[in-house]
Amino acid sequence: MPFKAGVIGKGFIGPAHVEALRRLGNVEVVAIAGTDEATATQTAQELGIPRGYGDWRELIRDRQVQVVHVCSPNRLHFVMAKEALEAGKHVVCEKPLALSVDEGRTLVETADRCRRLNTVHFSLRYYPLIQHLRALMSNGDLGDLFAVHGSYLQDWLYYSTDYNWRLDRREGGALRAVADIGSHWLDLVEFVTGCRIEAVLADFQTFHKVRRKPRKRLATFAGTSSQAPSYTDVVIDTEDYASVLLRFSGGARGVMTVSQVSAGRKNRLSFEVDGSRGAAFWDSEIPNQLWLGRRDAYNEVVVKDPSLVDALAARTIDYPGGHAEGYPDTFKQMFKDVYGYLERGDFSTAPTFPTFRDGLRELQICKSIFESNQSGAWRSVAD
Repeated sequence: MPFKAGVIGKGFIGPAHVEALRRLGNVEVVAIAGTDEATATQTAQELGIPRGYGDWRELIRDRQVQVVHVCSPNRLHFVMAKEALEAGKHVVCEKPLALSVDEGRTLVETADRCRRLNTVHFSLRYYPLIQHLRALMSNGDLGDLFAVHGSYLQDWLYYSTDYNWRLDRREGGALRAVADIGSHWLDLVEFVTGCRIEAVLADFQTFHKVRRKPRKRLATFAGTSSQAPSYTDVVIDTEDYASVLLRFSGGARGVMTVSQVSAGRKNRLSFEVDGSRGAAFWDSEIPNQLWLGRRDAYNEVVVKDPSLVDALAARTIDYPGGHAEGYPDTFKQMFKDVYGYLERGDFSTAPTFPTFRDGLRELQICKSIFESNQSGAWRSVAD
């Protein structure tokens, strides 16, 4: 019998979860929840889902639902995940896990107490060449880590007339660009290198200190301002841009830049790791290629091919070499890992997917980044 899943959230990310789950073969999406009955019912009908709930608590109370996917605005992650766990459901939560370290720690404790599967949707780990690079690093192919540097750049908030709920700290939290996209970058570099970030020095900037909020609500990444003929001026107190210096365990150094106002960059995460035996560079806009740099030999470009990459990376590949796999496939591969673990039913083994503890880790890093920007000084990252 397939697992029964329910998805809370019908914006950009909720339907993306639905689409990925349907590709697995062992999961049936039986319910979706929105903000009101009419639109939830309409979304359910459009997506071919049996039930649409206007109240997310009804979805959690649904006895058929075994796994709850929390795809709501950030401020709701904590209460939804906590209530789902306490109702006996397994939980897949979008990042950030919560709005504070204390909330994140409570969710970790709740998941342990309820003995429920828990995961944070750091799906970018599941690009095949990210998995391959992790293997290269752990095997010592690139030597000792010297430095990590890169960025996550977008342009969907480029204009002062671009607006989304993430701009409001009551909805998204005190951190915006760092928590929204920087958390992916930070999680990836710790995952790939195996080194932990020990201290940070951050500098933020808000270029559009007043934005024009459309009176008609727009979807995430909707783009052009022509869709909304009238506006309300809103003061913005979250960052458009951030640069963060990083100190890693073992002595390595790094720097991350995140921006949501970089023209032409739709969704580009990239980073380079420099080691004592070589370097590697990966770019999410060309995810099926991994550049390897050498001092005394030819540089290489590794192309995704299940017959050539590390065995762990090959698990995340479903198509032969030359057949591109991209962003939607990372959802599928992560959910394949999560539901495979659930199907095996042996919770005594350590999961290979990111758990609430990884979500808490990012909250701890982001807290230090926020405090560093406020103080203008280095901040240690708590474990």
